[in-house]
Amino acid sequence: MNMKIKAPAMKFGNNIDTDVILPGKYLVLVDPCELAKHALEGLDPSFPQKAKEGVILVGGRNFGCGSSREQAPLALKYAGVKCILAESFARIFFRNAVNIGLPVIECKGIFSAVNTGDQLTVDFEAGTVENVSNGKKFQVEKLPQFIVEILADGGLIENLRKRLNKK
Repeated sequence: MNMKIKAPAMKFGNNIDTDVILPGKYLVLVDPCELAKHALEGLDPSFPQKAKEGVILVGGRNFGCGSSREQAPLALKYAGVKCILAESFARIFFRNAVNIGLPVIECKGIFSAVNTGDQLTVDFEAGTVENVSNGKKFQVEKLPQFIVEILADGGLIENLRKRLNKK
């Protein structure tokens, strides 16, 4: 995994739940690219078009609350989300995102320091987030090494395959 991610921000609010991230009627879809076409459509129908070149989502508190559907972070990843920064995450969403290889980082104060369109840089090794557009910088808790390895391998399944093949 590239230890730095640079992309424009797309900002959403507090309590963005999994039903908003991916409405339940799309859970019948199995192709992640098809799921991506419906990511966040209730909040912004043009989100997949805006995100396709790569974005960093910025959320408020409790991002990913609601049901435990793994399809929600999967839809975001395949729509072009490179990373999600939020004030806080629902724990099951956080773990589902890591499991499918989508970086998620809790960053206190990020919501008020970012506007949609701001250029952000996330440095996983240094544990920093910078809003290049306004110069604001944040120190975040570094992800544990085992999570960095899961993300670098593209998700938990790929990480397990890699570890099992080494034996």
